[in-house]
Amino acid sequence: MKISNKKATFNYTIIDSFEAGIVLTGAEVKSIKDGRADLTDSFVKVIDGDLYLVNTDIPRYKYSSDEHYDSRKSRKLLVKKKELIQIQSKMQAKKLTLIPLSIYTKGRLVKVEVAFAKGKKQYEKKEKQRERDLDKEMLYESRKFVV
Repeated sequence: MKISNKKATFNYTIIDSFEAGIVLTGAEVKSIKDGRADLTDSFVKVIDGDLYLVNTDIPRYKYSSDEHYDSRKSRKLLVKKKELIQIQSKMQAKKLTLIPLSIYTKGRLVKVEVAFAKGKKQYEKKEKQRERDLDKEMLYESRKFVV
């Protein structure tokens, strides 16, 4: 199962990516394996020397009995200390943001693909949308005259 962040490539320029583990409960793992997670507004933040996945929506598993479940809580990401130091130095040197690109299963483990990204300006987004519209229009016109 792979759940991807479709807005990430539209809103950010992706520079580099890496893989990290994630700390989850059993019900959260089952919910992710059902394909029920939303990465749209989420980001990764360094808090007290650890990486945390913030604002990711993993809904409550339908057969779970936990009544006080918070679907948007911060979840810890698992990386080695050496990798964490490299990540922090790269973020500070180039003024980059960490965003999750996807959550997927690797065997019985759940992994998160995290990317270094730089935010796009509004005019860059509009230009990209304009190019897509022109491509669609050209494809439509070419199909129109094909017999």
